[in-house]
Amino acid sequence: MAISKHHVSTELRAEAEAIHDRCVVLDAHVDIVIPSTSAGMLGADGESLATPDNLRAGGVGAAVMCAAAGWAPRTKDFDASGRAMADEKLAAALDMIAAHPDTLALATSASEVADAQASGRTAILLGFQNARALEGDINVLDVLFDVGVRVFALIHMGHNDYCDSSRPIFDKRTNSFEAEEEHGGLTTLGRNAIIRVNDLGGVVDVSQMSKAATLQTIELSTAPVMATHSNVRALSDVTRNLSDEEIDRIGQTGGVVCVSGFGPSLVDASAPATRAAVIEVRKRFGLTESYSYPYELYWELADQKEQLAFQMEIMGVIGAGSVADMVRHVDYLVGRIGIDGVGIGNDFNHGGGRIGGLLDASQSVNLTIALLKAGYTSANIAKIWGDNFLRVLEACATNE
Repeated sequence: MAISKHHVSTELRAEAEAIHDRCVVLDAHVDIVIPSTSAGMLGADGESLATPDNLRAGGVGAAVMCAAAGWAPRTKDFDASGRAMADEKLAAALDMIAAHPDTLALATSASEVADAQASGRTAILLGFQNARALEGDINVLDVLFDVGVRVFALIHMGHNDYCDSSRPIFDKRTNSFEAEEEHGGLTTLGRNAIIRVNDLGGVVDVSQMSKAATLQTIELSTAPVMATHSNVRALSDVTRNLSDEEIDRIGQTGGVVCVSGFGPSLVDASAPATRAAVIEVRKRFGLTESYSYPYELYWELADQKEQLAFQMEIMGVIGAGSVADMVRHVDYLVGRIGIDGVGIGNDFNHGGGRIGGLLDASQSVNLTIALLKAGYTSANIAKIWGDNFLRVLEACATNE
């Protein structure tokens, strides 16, 4: 159930809003919107779920806007299109900042985030996801860093030339998924990319890597790593979520796992009856019985109406998720790696949000209310919402 003012005492809401006023509320992963962004990922008004107005209304003081390139076949032409998409998204984010000089500021460090907050502006950090857009040249990482990118993820859906993905791609030509692993984790190119990000002072993001690639990255990196939009596999058995072993190693090395507001990776759909119901819906829509998460391959359906109908039926089976589910994942992580190892990365504009209590960034205070109800102190909520991320950002920047 969504949290509304009718279900929350005036005192509790005021306490949550006061926390937002005095600490850095930082969302570690928001996809950048461009004209080609699917309307299904956006709000009912066709706009970003994290517009400047939404961020301000939700008391969000900082956000990592990510230039993500989706999957494509591994050819020079498609890699070039991936680079063009990343460049277009970065330009869109920079243009947005330039268009709102009184309310937004580009930030590349923890101190610049603090400066933005002191001036009453929302700090926008930049991220990058899917190294296929590097076109096989890790020197492009330097170019991205110079533009302002500070968070770097090598992979998205489907394996690439840098590492294996936690989400093997479905190949329509063979009517099957690619192998669960192609490289056994990182490739030489991927290892060199991790080393370069370390040398630059950027943050390595292990989100959506395979388990082997994640563990190898943690061992290779000379600075703490982050998973900017990942949840707990023990609570929601989808392949993009993190195993206990991955979570433990991230925590042991000073890193942070940022809980995502992506409903399908929050809810528990592992019960046999639920799995059977999901498979029945998938079969009826002509999709594979196997899946890495229940909605997988909805994009292969013929038109948007059919895609929406499928998604609504699946949601009816597994539920939409809620801020209470996010707190459940936070609780698990805190119990496993401590309060210093947890953050928030909602994945707005790429499936995140649109859950009970958190339809978009304007409702971010509802997560804080849920954390307060769960017994978290204001100091611990400050760590979860931003301080832990900023600590890792600083540690990476000063990495020797």
